Amino acid sequence: MMASAKIFNRPNEPFSDFEVEIPIPSANEIVVKITYTTICTSDLHTYYGRRKSPSPSILGHEIIGKIVKLGANVHKDYNGNTLNEGDMITWSVYAFSSGNPMDQIGIPQKSPDLFKYGHQTILNDSPLSGGFASHCILRKGTSVFKLSEALEACEAAPLNCTHATIAGALRLAGTLEGKNVLVFGAGMLGLSACAMSKEKGAKNVYAIDLDKERLKSATSFGATASFPASLSDEEIQDQLKSEKIDVVIDTTGNPKAMESGINLLTLGGIAVWVGAVYSAPKTQINAETVVRKILTVKGLHNYTPDDLAFAIDFLNSCHEKYPFKELVGQEFSLNELDEAFETAQSGTYYRVGINQN
Repeated sequence: MMASAKIFNRPNEPFSDFEVEIPIPSANEIVVKITYTTICTSDLHTYYGRRKSPSPSILGHEIIGKIVKLGANVHKDYNGNTLNEGDMITWSVYAFSSGNPMDQIGIPQKSPDLFKYGHQTILNDSPLSGGFASHCILRKGTSVFKLSEALEACEAAPLNCTHATIAGALRLAGTLEGKNVLVFGAGMLGLSACAMSKEKGAKNVYAIDLDKERLKSATSFGATASFPASLSDEEIQDQLKSEKIDVVIDTTGNPKAMESGINLLTLGGIAVWVGAVYSAPKTQINAETVVRKILTVKGLHNYTPDDLAFAIDFLNSCHEKYPFKELVGQEFSLNELDEAFETAQSGTYYRVGINQN
């Protein structure tokens, strides 16, 4: 059997067609028929030249699919559930060798032998590793999760990027019970942060964004109130009245937003930054503010397998409470990938889907 894919060669250049024979999986591999992929913002950053990525490559990492063939040693998913051909699954955005030094200190996503899906050149022994293809080969060291049939494909596809990243961010933030959380950015990450913070017991969740329509969406995902990014720190504090911000989650990567978050935190507050994944001007922080307010600043890039497990549990329990399926505004076929990227780049929708069901 042959697999088909769309290849990213250079920024702003149309995707090219690619075919390759589907290999027989090794004992620790899985062959997956991709059913749905969403175009992540980082895919757009790569395609439009805002960040570098290996090429030629198959982009796309927010993926779900059905098992076509299991390797002889693969029997269960990360949670211990039995895997069978035909099961719908998602998987971590990377594969790694367990037990390495980075894994031992709790950051397996920085393992020295890391293999990232949607971020690899096809010029290696495993070209089928991205979401904009008919099939994907899951390597040894990939954390695989069986998905509930209750989840719609458009809801489930962003799990292994958006929701898992936010699960990791909130893990770093610590307990949210009774605390006030301020989320910078009301894009896909920000909406997930609002909803997940609410479900983790936050007293109030506030959202900040430049886009008024996105701020309206934030209230549908658990935000108590929202503020336009045009407001000064003083104006935001006035609107908060007596409420103090205990936790800031920055999904924007914007230096001004991160600076504002530090200024708005109360004594002992925690800022978690997840959005700064591309080049931007330097962030200017007043060290005296950090010291005198006893603040903590944490960064997170990607996530751990346990974070993805938490994100899946969250979506299973809350997918009817929050309208995640409405965030995919338009769907295309794999052959329409160029048009799909143009639509995604327009910013009209939170996500654009590539449907291969």
